[in-house]
Amino acid sequence: MLVVPPYLPRQNGGTISFHLLRQRWYLEMMTVKTCSALIFSFSTLFMAQEASAPVPVENEPLHHVVLRNESVVVIHLVLPPGERTLYHIHTHDRIAIPLSSTSITQQVLNEREGSPSLSEAGTFSALTLPGSSYTHRVHNVGGNPYDVLDVEILNRPQSPLPATAATVAAENPSARIYNWVLSPGAASAMHTHVRPYLIVAVTGFTLKMTAPDGKSLTHELKRGDFHWVDTKVTHTLANAGTSDGQILEIELK
Repeated sequence: MLVVPPYLPRQNGGTISFHLLRQRWYLEMMTVKTCSALIFSFSTLFMAQEASAPVPVENEPLHHVVLRNESVVVIHLVLPPGERTLYHIHTHDRIAIPLSSTSITQQVLNEREGSPSLSEAGTFSALTLPGSSYTHRVHNVGGNPYDVLDVEILNRPQSPLPATAATVAAENPSARIYNWVLSPGAASAMHTHVRPYLIVAVTGFTLKMTAPDGKSLTHELKRGDFHWVDTKVTHTLANAGTSDGQILEIELK
């Protein structure tokens, strides 16, 4: 039979109660168990988030629908530095228009995270849906918010109209982009839109739109402003302000 003395010697002299020693051991073990439980809980939560089912892009918490009609859905995303979106699903051809400059990575579902790439204000991308859907998430690895407009084209035409309004800067099977970069006092050529289109201000400036009869309208635009037009239009676009401006016209095919 093992007999444990009620007191144990201290290293620096004196004695320590065995019951006190056992109590300390118990507290230390409880602390270890508590830390282990917290680590397990956080790991489980992280794994649950990683494994959560992807959501439609319109239901992703940081993506906000700012326009919806029978032809397009315009979605605004502002992703803070260091943050990731959830995995989300795109089901249409789309146009991506960055309104800020930062670095991002993209990760396709079940694939490794891609390398960082610069997302720069003033650029744009005409993206073609690969297959029936595209599922990914975005990680802002830069120092600025990732501010972007995503224009989802709801109907891909079987027979696109061949006529164009101006020089095409980019296109996909659903839409064409006309890019107008206007210095103060500059104007585009007169051009005609026979298909519905979305006009987007990439920068803020004073826009003057003039019809063939000379009548004109002037608008003070802010970066990210947009307007949907679903009638035939012939006009010029001019910069009536004092700073450089950029306008995109996204015309359906």
